[in-house]
Amino acid sequence: MDRWTGKVAVVTGASSGIGAAIAKSLASAGMVVVGLARRVERVEALRDDLEDDESRNRLHAVKCDVSNEEDILEAFRWVEENLGGVDVLINNAGVLPETTLVTPGNTEILRQVMDINVMGLVLCSREAFQSMKKRSVDGHVVHINSISGHTVPNFAKLNMYSASKFAVTALTETMRREFAAEGTKIKVTSISPGATGTDILPPEVKEVMPLLEAEDIAAAVLYAVGTPPHVQVHELTIKPIGEFF
Repeated sequence: MDRWTGKVAVVTGASSGIGAAIAKSLASAGMVVVGLARRVERVEALRDDLEDDESRNRLHAVKCDVSNEEDILEAFRWVEENLGGVDVLINNAGVLPETTLVTPGNTEILRQVMDINVMGLVLCSREAFQSMKKRSVDGHVVHINSISGHTVPNFAKLNMYSASKFAVTALTETMRREFAAEGTKIKVTSISPGATGTDILPPEVKEVMPLLEAEDIAAAVLYAVGTPPHVQVHELTIKPIGEFF
């Protein structure tokens, strides 16, 4: 991670769970971290968990709802104007509402899954890529995907979630090809955790599944981002011992 010391990482959905763990890990590793979240006060509170004043000063909170394009554009403008631009993007923001595909009248809920899990990821990646390319930075885009983006678990309330994560799997390969076609060395990585004990997971799933911890995913991000410039971790799947799908 030495080559990223002082460089800027943007983490979406940084207010809790995996996003919070990633934001803290990157700040502790020497990066300047911008945590995007609707609940910015929770990102600000993460500073209390960091070990020293230098790490705390490297963590910034910016209000952003990734389902809103203007929020995304404004957040990346803030990063450019105040910190110079983005070097690493961690697309972590995601939702998993408890509904089904056949529940009457839930169109807005289903659309929200795609707006946040897919369109938010695409738009943040687009803005980060433009920042990296403009400054000739060999940056890195990391998508926090899911094993649900590779196989559909037999939990009815996952509704549109698996479809959105399958899209992330496809988008990772699409971005790899587009980044190369643009003549850059910007990396893209998909990290697909199994069940993780965060607030996003329905209680009934937590009760029957072995669980990862958010810090396990943060460690995987540090590994992927810390690889040498010629190494690209394209897909990294992480399962807890005993997971059954």
